[in-house]
Amino acid sequence: MRVALIADTHLPRGDRELSPRCVEEIAAADLLLHAGDIRTEETLAWLRTLGTPVQAVHGNVDSPELADSLPEELSVELEGVVVSMLHDAGPAKGRLARMQRRFPESDVVLFGHSHMPLHEERDGFQIFNPGSPTERRRAPTHTMGIAEISNGAIELRHLEV
Repeated sequence: MRVALIADTHLPRGDRELSPRCVEEIAAADLLLHAGDIRTEETLAWLRTLGTPVQAVHGNVDSPELADSLPEELSVELEGVVVSMLHDAGPAKGRLARMQRRFPESDVVLFGHSHMPLHEERDGFQIFNPGSPTERRRAPTHTMGIAEISNGAIELRHLEV
């Protein structure tokens, strides 16, 4: 199973849009997980037109209507791997241990908010921030993530888009 991972799209905003590569990666995936800050219901609807099922949580800049329609956090089981998701995982210091305590049944926690790509692992538990495909802020490039899931194992990686 191939899962596209994005966060912090902040669309629409000016002339910003997802790159063709990001759109291609989403369309080629079996599932899209979006870790919040989509921004509008129209953007979420557009993401769904790419033909890939979408699961998402709300972020801090999402419209009130969108925030009301999405959970703050969710967990999904994908081929034996439990992936949990929320937008803001809090301060960097102690984040991995804090997320492991908050989501003890999870194998991976996906989050956004900082726009900074991050992948940490300890004792089989992972946290992953895909960065942002549209607003890099302090990150060197626009990024997203890809998860390859097979036989109860997950491999996570960042892609420059």
